[in-house]
Amino acid sequence: MKIIVSGGGTGGHIYPALAIAEGIREKYKEAEILYVGTEGSLEEELAKRAGYDFRSIRVKGMPRRLNRKSIAALRELLRGLSDSSEILSSFKPELVIGTGGYVCGPILYKASRWKIPTVIHEQNAFPGITNRILSRFVDKVLITYEDSRKYFSKAGEVVLTGNPVRKEIIHQDRKKARKELNLDEKPTVLSFGGSGGQRSLNDSIMGILNQVSMDNAINLIHVTGKAHHGEFMSRVKDEKIMLGSNVEILTYHHRMPLAIQASDLVITSGGAIALAEISAAGKPSILIPKSYTAENHQEYNARSFQDRGAARMILEKDLTSELLYKTIMELINDGDKLEGMSANTKKLGNPDATMSIIEEISRLI
Repeated sequence: MKIIVSGGGTGGHIYPALAIAEGIREKYKEAEILYVGTEGSLEEELAKRAGYDFRSIRVKGMPRRLNRKSIAALRELLRGLSDSSEILSSFKPELVIGTGGYVCGPILYKASRWKIPTVIHEQNAFPGITNRILSRFVDKVLITYEDSRKYFSKAGEVVLTGNPVRKEIIHQDRKKARKELNLDEKPTVLSFGGSGGQRSLNDSIMGILNQVSMDNAINLIHVTGKAHHGEFMSRVKDEKIMLGSNVEILTYHHRMPLAIQASDLVITSGGAIALAEISAAGKPSILIPKSYTAENHQEYNARSFQDRGAARMILEKDLTSELLYKTIMELINDGDKLEGMSANTKKLGNPDATMSIIEEISRLI
């Protein structure tokens, strides 16, 4: 059995692709999986690190408005379609799966034209433009949020499966996680702005560090993101902030599944992967969607959680240190509220999402 998996640009497209590939590999031991992406990309790095064969195609994102870059992007798209034909001809897959990002456009489109079974998975409540276009051609659309179904009205079949998450998230024990991270019994707040960090969140966290340290009422684990860590720690030094033993500032959390399970409240943006993981773990959250994401999809994701009583949403334009601290303490000090949010979050989570996706794929095969 030969299967092509494609998705790229950000971790939000790549990690679901890898989770699906891993699920296929577990169910079909003999499966030969090829990851298709762009050369020198994050998807190439992560796919190869996970042990998958990788082939690249030439493609660029199309500008929102018609300009000189549109001609270059169109030329590259034609090359990508040619590359895709070559890959399909030589690899001869029985199925092609895409998880979004412009990189998967050419290979999914060509496969559908060649009558090869095709599937796309959409992680967000407001779908990306590539998946909205591809939905008209592929055999099946798998969605994470029921809210996104209306955007795929021209698709042949749309199935709600949820978003695949790392096994470590589902199988962690809270008490063991807290012990491994050396956390005491104080409520723990985990804060991170996605894999790349979030400047607005970093600025707001900076403004509450003194108070959190002095009050010593909560444990705070804050992940700045690699691009922001140096600047963040320089400001801590320049502003003479004395970090308490209850505060931990990290560039990147290499044990994020543990940190999520150990926390009582999570502060993050509206990234699909983060939301899938905190919902699988049943964690209440404060969501601060990044306002500059494509088609503002993070706000749609966050609003979906807020509307269902699973989270509090603060828009970046309204975010201040004072509001953030007030919201944190209001939730932490209301056990009944946190418990209700946790229950609502679990309803949104789907720990069996990967299995559901593999079942849908199996039906096509």
